Amino acid sequence: MGPMASTLDRPGTPLRLTPASRLRLAAAVGAGRMAATVSRLTGKGSGASIRGQVMTRIDPDALAKLLSGRRIAAVSGTNGKTTTTHLLAAAIRAGLAPARADRIVTNADGANLHYGIASALSQAPTADIAVLETDERVVADMIRLGRPEVLVLLNFSRDQLDRNHEIKKLARSWRDALEAAGEDGPVVVGNAEEPLVVWAAQTAKQVVWVDTASTWQEDATMCPACGAILIRRNPDPASGDPGDWDCPGCDLTEPAASIRVENGQIIDQRGIAHDPQLQVPGGFNVGNAACALAAAQLMGVSTEEALAGMRTVHSPAGRFATATFGTTTARLLLAKNPAGWHEALPLLGTSTVVLAIDAVAADGRDLSWMWDVDYEQLAGKDIIATGPRAQDLAVRLAYAEVPCRVVPDLSEALAGHPDPVDVLSTYTPFQKLRKLGGLA
Repeated sequence: MGPMASTLDRPGTPLRLTPASRLRLAAAVGAGRMAATVSRLTGKGSGASIRGQVMTRIDPDALAKLLSGRRIAAVSGTNGKTTTTHLLAAAIRAGLAPARADRIVTNADGANLHYGIASALSQAPTADIAVLETDERVVADMIRLGRPEVLVLLNFSRDQLDRNHEIKKLARSWRDALEAAGEDGPVVVGNAEEPLVVWAAQTAKQVVWVDTASTWQEDATMCPACGAILIRRNPDPASGDPGDWDCPGCDLTEPAASIRVENGQIIDQRGIAHDPQLQVPGGFNVGNAACALAAAQLMGVSTEEALAGMRTVHSPAGRFATATFGTTTARLLLAKNPAGWHEALPLLGTSTVVLAIDAVAADGRDLSWMWDVDYEQLAGKDIIATGPRAQDLAVRLAYAEVPCRVVPDLSEALAGHPDPVDVLSTYTPFQKLRKLGGLA
């Protein structure tokens, strides 16, 4: 199918509040702004989260009020939502006249929980288009409170197992929210290769399916509808294509995609191939761009404008950015779970590679996922394991027969490399590295 009739020129529904409700929101926004300023001045953080916390403490309905009246495109999934949000926001900006760029607001820093979203929205009260990265746990509330026009559902993977014990529970929350929204719900842009996404989106009023050419399938072995073991049709081991999935026990099967990725190109609804020419590396980001393209079209942006906008994205929230640490030049990559490491490891092109790992709340305390990562492909490289849980990683690398040096301190691990290095990191060390490298 082609783009819907909606265009970027169509504004959202104006926010209607009583004077008392408007006054309470204004007070909440003002207090949140002050808290964020104090947080920055005292060096405790960017202030995005504390701004949202203070706002919602003063006005519990702040998020709902700030979402109201805007055209919303939300992006969620375990992997790729930050980059996809940046790509989609850039695509929509490209569809706006330069003088109208202030019409769009996005949570570009990746603060994707209730507080972070409210914080971002409060900074752009007149923006009528919101492109919002949304944590998987927040999707149901986003559908209920924000009534997004478009909802991009990328994937489901094991992530922070101590917090999200069962990813099907998250998928069920999406499915229930879409069913409850009915005709008032969003058009879903769904990854056809993800059984949980397909199952969750069955209750949506309309779905645009995208084939992202993903090669990761270890989190999609059982049918979410009936529990049968999924089968694969027409796999191609030579190219790494796992084939289409299908359930032998019920009618759940991989849907036909209207947009797909083939050989690094995006094939649109008309069968026309487009070279995305992205500035962010990796085949998985071509898949992310295909989803962003579908969403941009639904919002009223042409294919050409959307692709031109996406080509301006270089290092979303520090991902793939190059930074200097003393005399060392390092490129930073983020991977949070087996699927993320599976996609990122082939991108490590330097002879020396630094692997940074921690297991605090933001990373997920359960490190058992390391045993599902194919670290064997790092053989022959000079590997440095760093971060608070470097010893755990060293044990896993030993079983993969990949020698490594353990240097727990991040700064020390990055010191004194004459040639550029790639750094692959979990979330918490990644944020520390951004600060050390002057990127945050």
